Amino acid sequence: MTWPGHSVLQVPVPPLEPFVRGRHAHYDPAWVSADPSFVHAHVTALGPWLAEPSPADLASVAEVAASVEPFDFVLERLATFASGIVHLVPEPEAPFRTLTERLAEAFPQCPPYAGEFAPVPHLTLDLRSPDVSEESTRALLGDVVPARCRADALDLSWYEADGCRLLQRWPLGTRG
Repeated sequence: MTWPGHSVLQVPVPPLEPFVRGRHAHYDPAWVSADPSFVHAHVTALGPWLAEPSPADLASVAEVAASVEPFDFVLERLATFASGIVHLVPEPEAPFRTLTERLAEAFPQCPPYAGEFAPVPHLTLDLRSPDVSEESTRALLGDVVPARCRADALDLSWYEADGCRLLQRWPLGTRG
């Protein structure tokens, strides 16, 4: 089955890039981007987003990005959603929630996660299975966590097998 491509507005998390990119390569190399500016490790702000945004849509995203100041966060605590997604919880979560709320207000036609899941800030690491647990994921992470990170950009990324790429990047907090 072929999944159609989709766009995501996301906060890149470069310190976790080698780990997340490695997990993509382990499970399905078609989702490993050849675009050197694409960051696999991210916290989703709003996705799926528009397939073909207009210049006005892009200007609205720029305005939202400009309204959110860059912020520091830590990734250390592992958790697992009921769906089995093993993830890291960014602390504090509030700045991510603010960004998602502002984007969802600007684009009510694009509810977070297509309205299927509550928008809980997280960085996806793996999927629980007989061989994957929070404990095994923690062991694979080694000294990668705790990761002290800075959110300073919002990316518009395209996800598609053999076609993942960065479409645009906006700095956070450039209003005024």
